[in-house]
Amino acid sequence: MTMKLSPAISNGPHAPSLPLLSPSLRRPKLPSLRPRIPRAEMSSSSSSSSSQNEQAVVASPSVPPLPTNRIVLGCGLASVDYLATVAAFPEPDEKIRSTSLRVEGGGNTGNALTSAARLGVKPRIISKVANDAQGRNALAELEADGVDTSYMVVSENGNSPFTYIIVDNQTKTRTCIHTPGYPEMVPEDLSESSLCSALDGANLVFFDGRLHETALVVAEEASRRKIPILIDAERKREGLDDLLNLATYVVCSEKFPQAWTTAPSIPTALVSILLRLPQVRFVIVMLGDKGCIMLERSINEASETKETDVESLLESVRQKFDRSTTIPTCISSESSLRVSADGIGAISGRLLMCIAEVVPPSELIDTTGAGDAFIGAVLYGLCAGMPPEKLLPFASQVAAIGCRALGARSGLPWRTDPRLAPFWH
Repeated sequence: MTMKLSPAISNGPHAPSLPLLSPSLRRPKLPSLRPRIPRAEMSSSSSSSSSQNEQAVVASPSVPPLPTNRIVLGCGLASVDYLATVAAFPEPDEKIRSTSLRVEGGGNTGNALTSAARLGVKPRIISKVANDAQGRNALAELEADGVDTSYMVVSENGNSPFTYIIVDNQTKTRTCIHTPGYPEMVPEDLSESSLCSALDGANLVFFDGRLHETALVVAEEASRRKIPILIDAERKREGLDDLLNLATYVVCSEKFPQAWTTAPSIPTALVSILLRLPQVRFVIVMLGDKGCIMLERSINEASETKETDVESLLESVRQKFDRSTTIPTCISSESSLRVSADGIGAISGRLLMCIAEVVPPSELIDTTGAGDAFIGAVLYGLCAGMPPEKLLPFASQVAAIGCRALGARSGLPWRTDPRLAPFWH
């Protein structure tokens, strides 16, 4: 197992001193083989401490064999989330009480790889934490879920990244206050031998746009090795454009496409993205409870010279949905069309739309990490060779299941979860 300690640095912000670990587990230095700390020590709650991901799951013959090549390397944020639920979001200068509290691992990459691991992927992670209670717990929780943390960098001083999350029970929204880790990860933290080892055998590499200098070094080496790259484009970040130029697949938030392209609508922005990034095979935009849209590039140029406006194409696909459907369902346009956007250009491809599951209000607990859960399922689907018509409903279902518990990871399903059975075939 590889571990690298960065130089001691005495200044910088400090994480809160919430005692996450029992005294017997606290050590002045991390051992080379990190102890697997039970997940229960990561959380506390005013209600029952049992989480949805401990529910009984019944193995089903419908679960397919594991993918042959299922090693995925992720580079980005791994942190700790402090989640407090409140009856309603407070007014300025108001004092309120939480209705429940949970402390668990977080961070876009940490969450996405956890989602992928539970589905059957073998993830490796490149990230950085400090040798504090939060960092030790973040490592132990990832390891307990099957994520290889051998390539994590551990700083003897500073603080691990963490996020305060306030979940509003009334509106079912969440507000996040993030404190970055210190000292930040830099390319010098990752040796050439560790980088090569992390990439060896990898079927796919994933980036969340954080740790951009280190991420670019990893992405360039992955590109040199012709390993496909998936980028989570949550928002415009420093260095993200450099990563996108190396991307094979892009999954983005609802706001990103227009913010990045200045296009007048999401569909036209998707055309613009594929024109600006000619090596990208598909771009997916996640729309929350409205589902998702994928614009997939055709391998071969469309033979027809006639162009189809992307806005009209989306509307025609939308009209094909059965309005009574309550489970994730995907509908595709014809393939190899010339899909155009007025004033932007055209690409050869097809448009797919997937509606999300209608989660009953009584079951909707928290949307934290829903996008990460979705991306984790996409990582699995790419390793398994799922076609988009199968991949999008599957990923949407994984995300919907995760929203039924507090936190980004509590409700993430395992591959044997019976709620996934209808989406395997």
